[in-house]
Amino acid sequence: MADSHLAHHSSQHAFTHLNGREREGLMMLNRRGMLKTGLAGMAGITLPGLLQARAEAANSGAQLPTGKKVILLWMAGGPSHIDTWDPKPERPYINRGPFGVTQTAMPGTIICEHLPKQAAMLDRFTIIRSIDARHSSHQPNMVMQTGNLAAAPRVNPKALQFPCAGSIVSKFHGANAPGMPPYVAFQKHRSHIGYAGALGKEHNPFIANLACKLPIYDLVGKDTGKMTSPSMFNMPTGLSQSRMSERQSLMRQIDHLRRGLDQGGSMDSLDAFSQQAIDLLFGGRARQAFDIEQEPAAVRARYGDHLWCQQALIARRLVEAGTSFVTLDLSYHTASGTWDNHGDNIPPYGGISKGLRPLLPLFDHLLTTLISDLEERGLLEDTLVISMGEFGRSPSMGTQGSTDGRNHWPSVMSMCMAGGGLNHGQVIGSSEFDGSQPALRPVTPGDLTATIYRYFGIPVDATYPDPRGRPRYIVEEGAPIAELF
Repeated sequence: MADSHLAHHSSQHAFTHLNGREREGLMMLNRRGMLKTGLAGMAGITLPGLLQARAEAANSGAQLPTGKKVILLWMAGGPSHIDTWDPKPERPYINRGPFGVTQTAMPGTIICEHLPKQAAMLDRFTIIRSIDARHSSHQPNMVMQTGNLAAAPRVNPKALQFPCAGSIVSKFHGANAPGMPPYVAFQKHRSHIGYAGALGKEHNPFIANLACKLPIYDLVGKDTGKMTSPSMFNMPTGLSQSRMSERQSLMRQIDHLRRGLDQGGSMDSLDAFSQQAIDLLFGGRARQAFDIEQEPAAVRARYGDHLWCQQALIARRLVEAGTSFVTLDLSYHTASGTWDNHGDNIPPYGGISKGLRPLLPLFDHLLTTLISDLEERGLLEDTLVISMGEFGRSPSMGTQGSTDGRNHWPSVMSMCMAGGGLNHGQVIGSSEFDGSQPALRPVTPGDLTATIYRYFGIPVDATYPDPRGRPRYIVEEGAPIAELF
């Protein structure tokens, strides 16, 4: 189903609405189409539309970007809450699992023994142990990323209309600096990442995989020894910046023929916004942010050579350069996700001992290195780092005939966050004694997205038009998590 959905969209892009392959008026306007099609190579963001929206917002007195940013570490597949942030050490093995626990910098709070670095700095984190994920599924896994309980494509054919948090931030907040895409995603598969839905393709994520040089891993996490060849900022052979400028000049000349009919000055605006879009390609700011080789060798060594760690470093570079929202798809596999640990004898992800255990030290290093680096660079106060998946995993071990796996468990999940100038050093909520249900202070997907929007200064009662032109609230059920503010 996911593959057919992807194929359905394979010929579309964020500039479809520019009609780059259609002739307009005079026959010579097909050269204008060439320019439009060239701009489509930005694949994931329509900067002219965004810049125009931001200009209109400024003119109307609306709030402009605050400098806030989010890095979402998306643990695709659904990490086990009991084997990470909500251990049950006093319970029988079939419930508590194979891992021990460790004391943390937050007195009285324990987490999994395989997260020692996070444990040592847990006073800079918030752990939420009572997330109600009952409506969430995966592939696609949109409920948690949109905050909308109806965003479940497996049961609702209209689910993909609901925009994710990154796209809402793109529309209502925008980038923090000119020449940077507002919403960027490292994507292993389209079904893992939230898209813009009814907001339009101009607010889809800028797919970072196409813009940077990274190691290539196979579907089970083995480094192939090969590297990606970034192509996003490479123009077609023979199309230089000067030729692009010539085409833009031709477009302006042809547009002049239409200005007699343009009483509102919209063509002048289009020129300005298109110029800024071209600046993204040629201005250098985004190109440099995606170029990890610009980073000092000592910093690169600190993060390490692993694919996910390299992506985390680029995420830091992006928010430092002006991107507002970055999502990292922490998965090797294109299907349900690497954190989908059903059992050691159920490939390809393994169970808790052989599947989850190797992931945890890697994640522990990635998370704490990112937080420490942001803090040392003075970026943590304005950068909220969120780590979560789409649901938890079953309280009982050995489900589905496996040796030590855990099945999907949408009833409750855990997550963590740090930074952003919010109140940390706390645990919010709790699960039942066996980790089966929320016990105290349930937190919903809508509460999470409402928290993100309040953090960005976006009114939680803001609306956007659905495909039929009717207003929909960006938060339909939920409120910001008061303990964080």
